[in-house]
Amino acid sequence: MSYQLPPVAWLRAFEAAARHSSFAAAASELNMTSAAISHQIRSLEKRLGFGLFERLPRGVRLTDMGAAYVPAVRKAFEELSLATMGIFGSLGDKTLRIRVPISYATLVLVPKLPEFRSAYPGIELQLCTTIWGDGLNHESVDIDIRYGDGTWADQPGKGGFAEKISDESSIVVCSPHYADRLGADAGLAELCSGSLIEIMGCEGMWNDLMRQYGLEMLKPKSGVKSDTSLVALEYAAAGLGAVLVLDAFAEPYLESGRLVQPVEARLPNEQAHYVLRRPGSQHAPEVLLFTDWLLESCR
Repeated sequence: MSYQLPPVAWLRAFEAAARHSSFAAAASELNMTSAAISHQIRSLEKRLGFGLFERLPRGVRLTDMGAAYVPAVRKAFEELSLATMGIFGSLGDKTLRIRVPISYATLVLVPKLPEFRSAYPGIELQLCTTIWGDGLNHESVDIDIRYGDGTWADQPGKGGFAEKISDESSIVVCSPHYADRLGADAGLAELCSGSLIEIMGCEGMWNDLMRQYGLEMLKPKSGVKSDTSLVALEYAAAGLGAVLVLDAFAEPYLESGRLVQPVEARLPNEQAHYVLRRPGSQHAPEVLLFTDWLLESCR
Protein backbone atom coordinates (compact mmCIF):
# COMPACT_ATOMS: atom_id res chain seq x y z
CA MET A 1 0.00 0.00 0.00
CA SER A 2 1.28 3.44 -0.93
CA TYR A 3 0.52 6.02 1.77
CA GLN A 4 0.08 9.59 0.53
CA LEU A 5 2.07 11.09 3.38
CA PRO A 6 4.57 13.95 3.58
CA PRO A 7 7.81 13.21 5.47
CA VAL A 8 7.18 12.68 9.19
CA ALA A 9 9.78 15.33 10.11
CA TRP A 10 7.75 17.95 8.25
CA LEU A 11 4.59 16.90 10.09
CA ARG A 12 6.36 17.06 13.47
CA ALA A 13 7.54 20.57 12.70
CA PHE A 14 4.02 21.59 11.64
CA GLU A 15 2.35 20.13 14.76
CA ALA A 16 4.85 21.73 17.15
CA ALA A 17 4.65 25.12 15.45
CA ALA A 18 0.83 24.95 15.51
CA ARG A 19 0.82 24.12 19.22
CA HIS A 20 3.21 26.94 20.14
CA SER A 21 2.12 29.45 17.48
CA SER A 22 5.83 29.99 17.01
CA PHE A 23 8.57 28.57 14.79
CA ALA A 24 11.18 29.48 17.41
CA ALA A 25 9.37 27.59 20.21
CA ALA A 26 8.88 24.60 17.93
CA ALA A 27 12.58 24.67 17.07
CA SER A 28 13.49 24.69 20.78
CA GLU A 29 11.24 21.72 21.49
CA LEU A 30 12.58 19.66 18.56
CA ASN A 31 16.23 20.70 19.05
CA MET A 32 16.39 22.39 15.66
CA THR A 33 16.97 25.89 14.37
CA SER A 34 14.12 28.23 13.51
CA ALA A 35 15.40 28.30 9.93
CA ALA A 36 15.14 24.51 9.72
CA ILE A 37 11.57 24.56 11.06
CA SER A 38 10.63 27.28 8.59
CA HIS A 39 12.19 25.33 5.72
CA GLN A 40 10.35 22.12 6.64
CA ILE A 41 7.00 23.88 6.92
CA ARG A 42 7.48 25.67 3.60
CA SER A 43 8.31 22.29 2.05
CA LEU A 44 5.13 20.85 3.56
CA GLU A 45 3.03 23.75 2.28
CA LYS A 46 4.52 23.32 -1.19
CA ARG A 47 3.83 19.57 -1.09
CA LEU A 48 0.21 20.08 -0.03
CA GLY A 49 -0.43 23.06 -2.26
CA PHE A 50 -1.86 25.19 0.55
CA GLY A 51 -0.54 27.71 3.06
CA LEU A 52 -0.73 26.37 6.61
CA PHE A 53 0.43 29.44 8.55
CA GLU A 54 0.09 33.19 8.37
CA ARG A 55 3.48 34.74 9.19
CA LEU A 56 2.97 37.54 11.73
CA PRO A 57 5.40 40.13 13.13
CA ARG A 58 5.47 38.01 16.29
CA GLY A 59 4.80 34.33 15.86
CA VAL A 60 2.54 32.59 13.38
CA ARG A 61 -1.16 31.80 13.09
CA LEU A 62 -2.81 28.82 11.46
CA THR A 63 -4.75 29.40 8.26
CA ASP A 64 -8.17 27.79 7.89
CA MET A 65 -6.56 24.87 6.05
CA GLY A 66 -3.87 24.56 8.72
CA ALA A 67 -6.46 24.57 11.52
CA ALA A 68 -8.42 21.86 9.71
CA TYR A 69 -5.29 19.72 9.22
CA VAL A 70 -3.65 19.90 12.65
CA PRO A 71 -6.21 17.78 14.64
CA ALA A 72 -5.69 14.83 12.27
CA VAL A 73 -1.90 15.16 12.43
CA ARG A 74 -1.95 15.44 16.22
CA LYS A 75 -4.26 12.43 16.58
CA ALA A 76 -2.00 10.34 14.33
CA PHE A 77 1.06 11.14 16.46
CA GLU A 78 -0.86 10.41 19.68
CA GLU A 79 -2.08 7.03 18.41
CA LEU A 80 1.39 6.10 17.19
CA SER A 81 2.87 7.08 20.55
CA LEU A 82 0.24 5.06 22.43
CA ALA A 83 0.79 2.01 20.25
CA THR A 84 4.57 2.21 20.64
CA MET A 85 4.47 2.51 24.42
CA GLY A 86 1.70 -0.06 24.78
CA ILE A 87 3.61 -2.69 22.80
CA PHE A 88 7.23 -1.94 23.62
CA GLY A 89 6.92 -0.17 26.96
CA SER A 90 8.30 3.19 28.02
CA LEU A 91 11.85 4.29 27.40
CA GLY A 92 12.96 4.34 31.01
CA ASP A 93 10.77 4.96 34.06
CA LYS A 94 8.31 7.82 33.86
CA THR A 95 6.64 9.85 36.61
CA LEU A 96 3.05 11.01 36.12
CA ARG A 97 1.85 13.77 38.44
CA ILE A 98 -1.91 13.96 38.88
CA ARG A 99 -3.99 16.47 40.80
CA VAL A 100 -7.43 15.18 41.78
CA PRO A 101 -10.26 16.10 44.19
CA ILE A 102 -9.97 14.03 47.36
CA SER A 103 -13.43 12.47 47.09
CA TYR A 104 -12.87 11.39 43.50
CA ALA A 105 -9.41 10.08 44.34
CA THR A 106 -10.58 8.03 47.33
CA LEU A 107 -13.87 6.68 45.99
CA VAL A 108 -13.29 6.32 42.25
CA LEU A 109 -9.69 6.64 41.10
CA VAL A 110 -7.61 4.80 43.70
CA PRO A 111 -9.67 1.56 43.58
CA LYS A 112 -8.98 1.43 39.82
CA LEU A 113 -5.25 2.17 39.98
CA PRO A 114 -4.02 -1.40 40.54
CA GLU A 115 -5.24 -2.18 37.02
CA PHE A 116 -3.23 0.70 35.56
CA ARG A 117 -0.13 -0.14 37.61
CA SER A 118 -0.32 -3.76 36.49
CA ALA A 119 -0.52 -2.74 32.83
CA TYR A 120 2.18 -0.02 33.03
CA PRO A 121 4.58 -0.78 35.91
CA GLY A 122 7.19 1.61 34.49
CA ILE A 123 4.97 4.66 35.18
CA GLU A 124 5.25 6.05 38.71
CA LEU A 125 2.10 7.83 39.89
CA GLN A 126 2.15 10.86 42.19
CA LEU A 127 -1.30 11.97 43.38
CA CYS A 128 -1.92 15.40 44.87
CA THR A 129 -5.41 15.65 46.38
CA THR A 130 -7.40 18.86 46.72
CA ILE A 131 -10.72 19.98 48.18
CA TRP A 132 -11.41 23.09 46.14
CA GLY A 133 -9.97 23.13 42.62
CA ASP A 134 -8.26 26.44 41.87
CA GLY A 135 -6.10 27.35 38.88
CA LEU A 136 -3.93 24.62 37.40
CA ASN A 137 -0.28 25.00 38.32
CA HIS A 138 1.30 24.24 34.95
CA GLU A 139 4.64 23.45 36.50
CA SER A 140 3.60 21.01 39.21
CA VAL A 141 1.25 18.48 37.55
CA ASP A 142 0.81 16.70 34.25
CA ILE A 143 -2.91 15.89 34.61
CA ASP A 144 -5.63 17.75 36.48
CA ILE A 145 -8.97 16.05 37.24
CA ARG A 146 -11.67 18.63 37.95
CA TYR A 147 -15.39 18.85 38.58
CA GLY A 148 -17.27 21.53 36.67
CA ASP A 149 -18.85 22.48 33.36
CA GLY A 150 -15.74 21.82 31.27
CA THR A 151 -14.70 25.45 30.81
CA TRP A 152 -12.05 27.11 32.94
CA ALA A 153 -10.18 30.38 32.45
CA ASP A 154 -6.81 28.60 32.72
CA GLN A 155 -7.89 25.58 30.68
CA PRO A 156 -4.96 24.39 28.55
CA GLY A 157 -5.42 24.60 24.82
CA LYS A 158 -8.59 26.71 25.28
CA GLY A 159 -10.79 23.65 25.11
CA GLY A 160 -8.48 21.30 23.26
CA PHE A 161 -7.17 19.22 26.17
CA ALA A 162 -10.16 18.85 28.53
CA GLU A 163 -12.22 15.69 28.15
CA LYS A 164 -15.33 14.69 30.08
CA ILE A 165 -14.73 11.44 31.91
CA SER A 166 -18.40 10.45 32.05
CA ASP A 167 -21.91 11.83 32.52
CA GLU A 168 -22.94 11.84 36.16
CA SER A 169 -26.07 11.89 38.29
CA SER A 170 -26.78 12.14 42.00
CA ILE A 171 -28.82 9.84 44.25
CA VAL A 172 -30.10 9.97 47.82
CA VAL A 173 -28.44 7.68 50.37
CA CYS A 174 -28.56 7.26 54.14
CA SER A 175 -27.66 4.69 56.78
CA PRO A 176 -29.85 1.58 57.16
CA HIS A 177 -30.73 2.74 60.70
CA TYR A 178 -31.85 6.16 59.44
CA ALA A 179 -33.93 4.52 56.69
CA ASP A 180 -35.64 2.32 59.32
CA ARG A 181 -36.51 5.44 61.31
CA LEU A 182 -38.14 6.94 58.22
CA GLY A 183 -40.23 3.86 57.64
CA ALA A 184 -40.62 1.57 54.65
CA ASP A 185 -43.33 3.72 53.05
CA ALA A 186 -41.44 7.02 53.30
CA GLY A 187 -41.16 8.96 50.06
CA LEU A 188 -39.07 11.91 48.96
CA ALA A 189 -41.33 14.42 50.72
CA GLU A 190 -40.98 12.64 54.06
CA LEU A 191 -37.24 12.27 53.51
CA CYS A 192 -36.80 15.98 52.84
CA SER A 193 -38.69 16.91 55.98
CA GLY A 194 -36.00 15.16 58.01
CA SER A 195 -32.32 15.90 58.47
CA LEU A 196 -30.47 16.61 55.22
CA ILE A 197 -26.72 16.64 54.75
CA GLU A 198 -25.46 19.33 52.38
CA ILE A 199 -22.18 19.55 50.51
CA MET A 200 -20.71 23.04 50.31
CA GLY A 201 -20.94 24.39 46.78
CA CYS A 202 -23.87 22.08 46.01
CA GLU A 203 -26.49 23.55 48.36
CA GLY A 204 -29.03 24.04 45.56
CA MET A 205 -29.11 20.38 44.54
CA TRP A 206 -31.74 19.36 47.09
CA ASN A 207 -34.06 22.07 45.76
CA ASP A 208 -33.33 20.94 42.21
CA LEU A 209 -34.24 17.38 43.12
CA MET A 210 -37.50 18.38 44.80
CA ARG A 211 -38.43 20.63 41.89
CA GLN A 212 -37.83 17.74 39.51
CA TYR A 213 -40.33 15.65 41.46
CA GLY A 214 -42.92 18.41 41.91
CA LEU A 215 -41.94 19.37 45.47
CA GLU A 216 -40.65 22.88 44.74
CA MET A 217 -42.72 24.45 47.54
CA LEU A 218 -41.15 22.25 50.21
CA LYS A 219 -38.27 23.80 52.13
CA PRO A 220 -35.70 21.18 53.13
CA LYS A 221 -34.54 21.03 56.72
CA SER A 222 -30.76 21.23 56.68
CA GLY A 223 -28.86 19.08 59.14
CA VAL A 224 -25.07 19.29 58.74
CA LYS A 225 -22.73 20.51 56.03
CA SER A 226 -19.44 19.20 54.69
CA ASP A 227 -16.80 20.61 52.37
CA THR A 228 -16.31 17.22 50.64
CA SER A 229 -18.53 14.41 49.40
CA LEU A 230 -16.30 11.95 51.24
CA VAL A 231 -17.02 13.45 54.66
CA ALA A 232 -20.70 13.93 53.78
CA LEU A 233 -20.94 10.19 53.08
CA GLU A 234 -19.33 9.46 56.44
CA TYR A 235 -21.89 11.76 58.09
CA ALA A 236 -24.63 9.72 56.42
CA ALA A 237 -23.05 6.42 57.45
CA ALA A 238 -23.00 7.71 61.04
CA GLY A 239 -26.78 8.20 60.86
CA LEU A 240 -26.81 12.01 60.77
CA GLY A 241 -29.23 12.23 57.86
CA ALA A 242 -29.60 11.69 54.13
CA VAL A 243 -27.18 13.02 51.53
CA LEU A 244 -27.61 13.73 47.81
CA VAL A 245 -24.32 12.66 46.25
CA LEU A 246 -22.83 11.43 42.98
CA ASP A 247 -23.82 7.82 42.35
CA ALA A 248 -20.19 6.87 41.62
CA PHE A 249 -19.21 8.16 45.08
CA ALA A 250 -22.08 6.31 46.78
CA GLU A 251 -21.41 3.00 45.03
CA PRO A 252 -18.76 1.58 47.43
CA TYR A 253 -20.92 2.50 50.43
CA LEU A 254 -23.96 0.81 48.89
CA GLU A 255 -21.94 -2.29 48.02
CA SER A 256 -20.62 -2.57 51.58
CA GLY A 257 -24.08 -2.04 53.09
CA ARG A 258 -23.00 0.99 55.11
CA LEU A 259 -25.53 3.07 53.18
CA VAL A 260 -28.83 2.32 51.45
CA GLN A 261 -30.91 4.15 48.86
CA PRO A 262 -34.22 4.95 50.62
CA VAL A 263 -35.90 6.40 47.51
CA GLU A 264 -35.28 5.86 43.80
CA ALA A 265 -35.01 9.59 43.06
CA ARG A 266 -32.17 10.55 40.75
CA LEU A 267 -30.90 13.99 39.68
CA PRO A 268 -28.94 14.27 36.40
CA ASN A 269 -25.94 16.57 36.90
CA GLU A 270 -25.15 19.40 34.51
CA GLN A 271 -21.54 19.29 35.70
CA ALA A 272 -19.12 16.37 35.56
CA HIS A 273 -15.52 15.36 36.17
CA TYR A 274 -13.05 16.25 33.44
CA VAL A 275 -9.45 15.30 32.80
CA LEU A 276 -7.18 18.17 31.73
CA ARG A 277 -3.73 17.67 30.24
CA ARG A 278 -1.09 20.29 31.05
CA PRO A 279 0.44 22.29 28.16
CA GLY A 280 3.91 20.99 27.46
CA SER A 281 3.16 17.41 28.48
CA GLN A 282 -0.25 16.83 26.89
CA HIS A 283 1.30 14.64 24.17
CA ALA A 284 3.66 12.68 26.44
CA PRO A 285 3.04 8.94 26.03
CA GLU A 286 2.41 8.37 29.74
CA VAL A 287 -0.12 11.22 29.83
CA LEU A 288 -1.95 9.86 26.80
CA LEU A 289 -1.92 6.33 28.18
CA PHE A 290 -3.38 7.39 31.52
CA THR A 291 -6.02 9.62 29.94
CA ASP A 292 -7.08 6.91 27.51
CA TRP A 293 -7.17 4.30 30.30
CA LEU A 294 -9.20 6.53 32.64
CA LEU A 295 -11.80 7.41 30.00
CA GLU A 296 -12.20 3.76 29.05
CA SER A 297 -12.37 2.43 32.60
CA CYS A 298 -15.05 4.95 33.63
CA ARG A 299 -17.40 4.32 30.72
